[in-house]
Amino acid sequence: MGRRRPPLRHTRRVLQVLAVVVVLVLVVLTLAYVFQRRLVYLPSSGPVPAAATVLPGARDVRLTTDDGLALGAWYLPATGRDLGVTVLVAPGNAGDRSMRAQLAGALAARGMSVLLFDYRGYGGNPGDPSEAGLALDVRAARSYLVDELGVPPERLVYFGESLGAAVVTGLATEHPPGGLLLRSPFTSLADVGAKHFPFLPVRLLLKDRFPLAEQIREVRVPTVVVYGSADSVVPREQSRTVARVAGGPVTSIEEPGADHNDPELFDGPRLVDAAARLSERVAG
Repeated sequence: MGRRRPPLRHTRRVLQVLAVVVVLVLVVLTLAYVFQRRLVYLPSSGPVPAAATVLPGARDVRLTTDDGLALGAWYLPATGRDLGVTVLVAPGNAGDRSMRAQLAGALAARGMSVLLFDYRGYGGNPGDPSEAGLALDVRAARSYLVDELGVPPERLVYFGESLGAAVVTGLATEHPPGGLLLRSPFTSLADVGAKHFPFLPVRLLLKDRFPLAEQIREVRVPTVVVYGSADSVVPREQSRTVARVAGGPVTSIEEPGADHNDPELFDGPRLVDAAARLSERVAG
C-alpha cells in the first residue's frame, strides 16, 4: 500500500502558521529598521540650564554646523595651572552636556580648557541625530575652538566617550589633534549591535556604522584608551582591539570592575589623570 497523504486541512494549517511566522518576522525587521535610531540615540528631554548655574566659570556658546544648525555648548577655561591645551569632549549616546559637568570641572582643575557640546537632537538642539549629522556637529565644535578662539590644532585633545569615541576618531582622520582619548570605544556600531541583538541581522539593517577600528588605523597621534573590565555595553575585548590597531603610540588603561556607566569611567581619578598626562605630552 502507498503512503497516505496528509489531510488537506492539515496542510493548509501548516501553511497558515508558516505565513503568520513570515509576516511576524517581516514586521519585526521592518520595525527594527525604521526605529533603530531611537535605540541608538537617547537624548534627554528639554533644554539644558545656563552653563554658569551648573559649572562655575563656564559660559554658554553656540556652534554652527555646515548644514545650518545652531548647537548649544559650554566652554570652561582652565582653572588650574594652564597647560595651554583644550579638550573637546564628544559625549556618548545618552543624556546631555550637563551630565559631563563634573568631568569638565575636573579637567579644568588640572589645567585644561574644556568644550562640552551636545549633538543635534540633544540638549534642546534642533535636528535629528545620525552618523553623518554627528560628524557635522563635531566639526562645528572643532571649528569654534580653532577658528573663533584661535586654539592651535596641535594643542587640541579629542576626548570621545563611547559613541563619542567613534565620532572623534572620524574627526581625527580629517583633522588630526595633538592627542586622542577614547573612553569605552567599540570596534564598530555593528559589532556592538550584533552582540546585543544576535537574533537580528544587524549588519544588514544598520543605517549608521561608526567604523571606529577601521578609522583608528589611520590616526597617528598619541592615543589613550580607557575602558572598564566589567563593561556590559561595550565588551572590553572591543576596546582592547581598538587599542591594539591604533596607528599612533597607545596607552591602554583598564578600570578593574567598572561597568559602562560607572563613575570611574565618567570622571574617575584614573580617567582624569590619563587626560592630564596626555595633555602634558601634547603641551610639550
